[in-house]
This record gives sequence, structure tokens and C-alpha cells, in this order.
Amino acid sequence: MKFSLSWLKEYVTIDTEVSDLADALTMAGLEVDSVTDRYGYLDTVITGRVVSIKPHPDADRLQLCDVDIGERTISIVCGATNVKEGGVYPCALPGTLFPDGRTLEKGVIRGIESKGMLCSEFELGLDGDQSGIMPLEDSTAPGIPIAKVLELSDTVVEIDLTPNRSDCLSLIGIAREVAAIQNKIVKYPEVFDDLDSNTGKHISDISSVTIEVPDLCPRYAAKILYNIKVGPSPQWLKDCLLSIGLRPINNIVDITNFVMMESGQPLHAFDLEQLAENRIIVRTAKQGETFVTLDNKERKLTPDMLMICDGKKPVALAGVMGGLNSEIEDTTTTVFIESAYFNPVCIRKTAKKLSLNTDSSHRFERGVDPEGTVNAMNRAAWLMMDLAGGKAVSGTIDERPKIIPQKTIPLSIKDTNRLLGTNFALDDIKKYLESIEFPAAKKDDD
Repeated sequence: MKFSLSWLKEYVTIDTEVSDLADALTMAGLEVDSVTDRYGYLDTVITGRVVSIKPHPDADRLQLCDVDIGERTISIVCGATNVKEGGVYPCALPGTLFPDGRTLEKGVIRGIESKGMLCSEFELGLDGDQSGIMPLEDSTAPGIPIAKVLELSDTVVEIDLTPNRSDCLSLIGIAREVAAIQNKIVKYPEVFDDLDSNTGKHISDISSVTIEVPDLCPRYAAKILYNIKVGPSPQWLKDCLLSIGLRPINNIVDITNFVMMESGQPLHAFDLEQLAENRIIVRTAKQGETFVTLDNKERKLTPDMLMICDGKKPVALAGVMGGLNSEIEDTTTTVFIESAYFNPVCIRKTAKKLSLNTDSSHRFERGVDPEGTVNAMNRAAWLMMDLAGGKAVSGTIDERPKIIPQKTIPLSIKDTNRLLGTNFALDDIKKYLESIEFPAAKKDDD
């Protein structure tokens, strides 16, 4: 599980140094594998001022730029049309490892040596304009690290979680641990339950969900939004996803991924107009049935695999991956949001048989909170209404054919102290449990 400190700070105040936090998390049972500078790859990218520009002798569309990088001036072959004399731009030096995996080396371009590269925002992994070189303020001095100029600073922490800590496969789960370590309070995101619009129609008039295998799908919730405008996500949302290595796709898909990483509850968004009969059937696959997943691969299914189907066909491999036949596209205007609880063993077997491990299956097969489905769905719906201009159809589908009872765990004070070699009193144990939001049901003399 990866998280960036900038994102984590949205949910909990962090007072300690990163190294101390990493040690504390490890001692709490969340082993920290690595702590890295998210923008470390920019160490070899500095500011450069273009001193002179002249045409390339053997290429009409290339220019020869002499670039002052502080200690010296280097020659760079550049094809961008927005570079001007006196302008200051990001300059990558040989050895720079770009986010796409390329390493910059000294090269000869059409017979002329190029000792660096003037970069666009996109090439620097900043997800900005890729049509030209990124301009900086002309007053910027040459030779300054670009991360310092752009004030880019963030730390990414990777935790190696054991299978029993699925609660920490989310930013909020980790925030809960950090809050307990620092004696802080988790700042939960605001979630609105009342999202209904005055459309004159209820969701039950438009769609329905039928669960044929309640043991494999004890709960399935859904919400419908209309007047959605699919487009690029705002920069803050893109940045959150990029900070942990997820590629932004569009505002709708990005929101489902954002909420999954935030809450630990995987979500899926369907284009409602692509769902035959506007309804969902949850069933197991038929013998010999095949399905084309979002990665454009045809999967051969077995009868123990759980499928999400519309009125006529499969549309998703439950808990693992959606299908090409109902994905969100630029033309999508009505979205069906799925938030469900699937049997962990079923999802694990499906992912293993198909060699298809996804962020979604990783969480489902370890167990998500069955009580968190509607809350996560409403969070995603609210964000879609805010960022994609959508409106919610009245009502919510929440099929619960099998209630999963909450577990009560007996905890003996005497046995706890004997096993730990401690001498905790009842109030001490209560305080520690409440610090991680673990409510005490009742107490007895033991």
C-alpha cells in the first residue's frame, strides 16, 4: 500500500518527522518498506536560460539552442516552436530518468550533438501541457533545481501489509493508525446522504438489482447520476492518483479510484445506457462462457466465478475488472455507480485462476467493510455531482439478501497482560482501543 504524505495530511495532522513516523508505523505492525521523494527523479532537471537560437543545418523543424545552466552553457537540439531567446525553461541533463521510464543520454540529432533536453510539463510527469516546452519566469536564475523553483515536495511511503490488515488498504485506515500514534483525531471526509434531485422519478422506476447468489454477494448498492459530463479531472484529483502511481483516465473513473484508495471500498461506474434493460443481475458464470475485460483480453470463465450482468449479457467480472461493453466513455451522460461486498474467497480464486490481480480484487479478497458500501458510494456520487456536473436520481438501491453480523471479540484483561507481559488496567486498555476507534461493548470482572 502506497500513500503520499500530502494526501494523508487531508485526514490527520502529522507533527513528527517522516523517519520517526515510519519507525512508529513499523512498530505498530505496518512494516514500512520504503520512504521516497516523489520528485526525486527531478534532481537532474535544472533551470536553463536560452542564450541563442539558430536553425539546424540539416533539419527544417529543429533548432540549435545554447542554454546557460548556471555553471556552463550547453548546446541542445530542440524541435519546440515556443522556445525564445532569453526564455527560461526546465532543462534535463543526461542521466535523467523520466516518469515514462526513459533515461536521457547525450545524443547526436541529425549530425549535431545535444547535451540536454528542454522539457514540457508532461515530460516531467506534471500532467500538464504537452504541446510545448514549459515556460518559467524570465527572471528565474539558471542552474536552480526545478523542484525548488516549482515548490515540488512530497514523500511517498510504501507499507508491506499482512493479509489480516485489510483495514489499512486505504488512506483513512492508515490515518487512523497515525492518529492513534500521535494522539490525534481523524478528519473524515464530508459525505452527504441526501443527494436526491427533484427529477420526478425514483431509482426503482429506472433500474433494479437481482442477486442470484447471496452467499457470494451479500450486499449490492447502487446510485444513478444523469447529466454527467465526462472530461479530465481537476489537477488536485490527478495529483492524488499520480502520487501513488495511478494513471488518471477521466473524472468519473478517477473518482471511483480516488474513493477506493481513500476508503478501501472498490467501486465501479457503468454507462447506464449500455446496460441492457437498465438492470443488474449478479450470478455465477456459465460453463464455457467468455468475457472481454477492460484490458481488451478475452477471459474463459468457470462456473465458480461471480459475474455482474445486465438484462442480456455480462458487463463485469465481479470485484476484479469491468468489461469493454459498458465502460465510461467521453459520450457517457448517465452513470450507474456500483458499490458492493463480495465473498473474499470467491474473488481470490477468480483473480488467481485468471492471473488478474487488480487494486479492486486485492481489497475484496482480503475483505472490505460490508457496512461501508453506501457511505463510499455516496462519497463518489457527491464528487461526481461536484466535478462532473451530475445530478442524482432519487433513491438508492441497497440489496442485502444476507446480513453479515458484526463480530464481538472477547478480550480478557488478565490474559492480555499475561501474553504481553504487561500490567494494563481496564482504563488503559479502553483508552488504547478507543484511540483506533474500536468501541468497547461491555465489561466484566475479567
